[in-house]
Amino acid sequence: MKATAVAHPNIALVKYWGKRHVDLNLPSAGSLSVTLAGMKTRTTVTFDPQLDKDIIFINDRVQTGRRLERLSAFIDRMRSMAGVGWRVKVNSENDFPTAAGLASSSSGFAALAAAGCAALNLEPTREQLSVLARLGSGSAARSVPGGFVEMLPGDEDADGTDAFAEPFAGYAHWDLRCIIALTARGEKSVGSTEAMLHTADTSPYFEAFVDSVPEDIKRAREAVKARDFLALGQVAEHSCLKFHASAIAAKPGILYWNGQTIGLIHRVRRMREEGVKVFFTIDAGPHVKVFCESAALSAVREFLKAVPGVHDFIVAKPGPGVRLEVENGRLIPAWRS
Repeated sequence: MKATAVAHPNIALVKYWGKRHVDLNLPSAGSLSVTLAGMKTRTTVTFDPQLDKDIIFINDRVQTGRRLERLSAFIDRMRSMAGVGWRVKVNSENDFPTAAGLASSSSGFAALAAAGCAALNLEPTREQLSVLARLGSGSAARSVPGGFVEMLPGDEDADGTDAFAEPFAGYAHWDLRCIIALTARGEKSVGSTEAMLHTADTSPYFEAFVDSVPEDIKRAREAVKARDFLALGQVAEHSCLKFHASAIAAKPGILYWNGQTIGLIHRVRRMREEGVKVFFTIDAGPHVKVFCESAALSAVREFLKAVPGVHDFIVAKPGPGVRLEVENGRLIPAWRS
């Protein structure tokens, strides 16, 4: 009745923005991402017949209200799969900022899905675990496999079982680095789901963004497989700016950026003009993720430090999928072969 899982967040290089089915978290289009070691969520789940309610801690803070309801509803899905009604105690810790635009929900729900299934002796396949994680957070499906991943949007709206993440290159395929420049403290102003729905309802650019995704995924897959840094950077930056343009054009517009965000964009472009191989991407938040190859890491960090107001940096690299923690802290895959 107890299990622990470790998962890493992922960063979308071709963005996910929009849901065609809210309850099932079915995306309006696919996406393409890389899972990042260097940040992690560690979650322990304990089902206890003696409990009369769910008790959930995130970073030592007990969850209440809408967050508790969302998490309990997700755990209900696993209880239903196992045919039990036991309540649960969850302890989840992130070693990076939570709900701040750094994809903490992707690693959080991937770890919760894996630990919950293991605690209930459920043995999902990788695809089934990805589908389950997606029900908690659309991006969590991509943190299950690890490495470079394509999210398949699926066609079946009835159950969504064909909407899952499929890896196409392992995390050792390309020795990239991602420098995450933290430009603000605390949680972001508008949650991703709320912002997606508002964008879809009111932005004149939303459908154009969705229609552009399949071609972007094709180009990005080809670039990753060929380790073509320039090509990947071009498609990733364009996807990022299109997604933010659609949100900014909503009524009223949703703007996640701050002055430091814009300063970092200009800094990355200047680095490229000076011959440094580098590109940026930005999720639903103010922080900027800057990609480079490992040999350029020190130089890129020094360039970025020149932007005032950036209070910290996190360095990450492609990493594995969600794993279960077993005896002596050993980590094993969280799905059955």
